[in-house]
Amino acid sequence: MRVDNATTSVHGLLGTGDPSFRLDRVPVSAELGAFVERHWMTSWDMPAGRSASVTLLPHPCVNLVFDRGQLMISGVGRDRFTYTYQGRGQVFGIKFRPGGFQPFYGGPVAELTDQVRPLSTLWGSAATVFADELAGASGLDGFVAVAERHLRAHWPPPDTEVARVGRIVRALLHDRTVTRVQDVTERFGLSMRTLQRLFQRYVGVSPKWVLKRYRLHEAAALLASGKGGDWTELGYFDQSHFIRDFTRAIGMTPSAYMAALGDHGFGVFPTYV
Repeated sequence: MRVDNATTSVHGLLGTGDPSFRLDRVPVSAELGAFVERHWMTSWDMPAGRSASVTLLPHPCVNLVFDRGQLMISGVGRDRFTYTYQGRGQVFGIKFRPGGFQPFYGGPVAELTDQVRPLSTLWGSAATVFADELAGASGLDGFVAVAERHLRAHWPPPDTEVARVGRIVRALLHDRTVTRVQDVTERFGLSMRTLQRLFQRYVGVSPKWVLKRYRLHEAAALLASGKGGDWTELGYFDQSHFIRDFTRAIGMTPSAYMAALGDHGFGVFPTYV
């Protein structure tokens, strides 16, 4: 198994019809890494009168997202989604580790799944100050500095459960011998019920969902690289099951996905949703 502190991959961007679309990822300061995976920013500069869209298959993470002057809590999204943009703009985000937002939130993170809420519902007027400072920030470094200052101001007490969830999620992400949720319960000495409750409170989706999502991220990335994919290495025991899950998540079959990439160049193709 690869030794890696990451609890999410860099996969999940399925396509954009605009080659000028840019995605930057920035590591967090070391002292914030217990709860936060990374910062990110998307930016674009489109000619007048044109628009494009980008499709993403989300990670099992809560994000704080600053978009068009609004600072929002974006819970785990179970379905792919498409963001349409035009003109010139940018979106800044803070990606928490799976389980990492719960100490800030206090309640079951499953309450946020498929939800987008104003951060002010959690932090009150401090969220308004946060948004105003982001609006006045200059460049990605400026956004990161503002974000980390406000995160430190609201930093919760240590939570050992976050670390335990992190260890489980890293196994789901990196270890190819983990093909079933039962593998997790056996390795970490948890009952199925305890594991499900832990993920409901801290992650917002089930461990089975996380495992499947990470494998589908990898499958899409392999197809996009032109290498194809061996569905047996992704934990699937029959090809039809893999095709069904891939089609449901991505919106097209693996063969259609590869054809779309081949028509438009690997890594850049119109949105098919």
